[in-house]
Amino acid sequence: MLEINPGLAIWTIVTFVLLVIVLRSFAWKPLLEALNKREEHVRSSLERAEYAKQEAERILNENRIQLAKAESEAQRILTEGRALGEKLKNEIVDQANQQSRRMIDQAKHEIERDKDAALSELRSEVASLAIKAAEKILDETLDENRHRKIVDAYLKDLPKN
Repeated sequence: MLEINPGLAIWTIVTFVLLVIVLRSFAWKPLLEALNKREEHVRSSLERAEYAKQEAERILNENRIQLAKAESEAQRILTEGRALGEKLKNEIVDQANQQSRRMIDQAKHEIERDKDAALSELRSEVASLAIKAAEKILDETLDENRHRKIVDAYLKDLPKN
């Protein structure tokens, strides 16, 4: 069945050794160089990927910090805006109150002035009527200036209400 042919075995071994020598000198070095280059390329890619990952984490942390700062700044601006709005509202209310008080005081003074003018006119009319009534009663012409002084003195003694 199986027979070993020594000549064929020797030639097979010689051919195998020659093939290994030829492959070693022509193919083995380029294959090892290609594998080494590929290994170096994979290693540098991994290093770059690791560096990129670290850089991305650093940027992410910076972005989180910036976001936190922006949120706190926004809260500060909102707080200041609310405070300023409240201050402006209070100032406007105070100004409106002051203006309404001034208007009320002015109206009171105007009413008082009109009341005084009306009372003065009323006194003058009352004095004239009293003199005319006295003239009719006495049936003689009286000295109008003298009697006006008497009536004015009497009216001053009356209460102001």
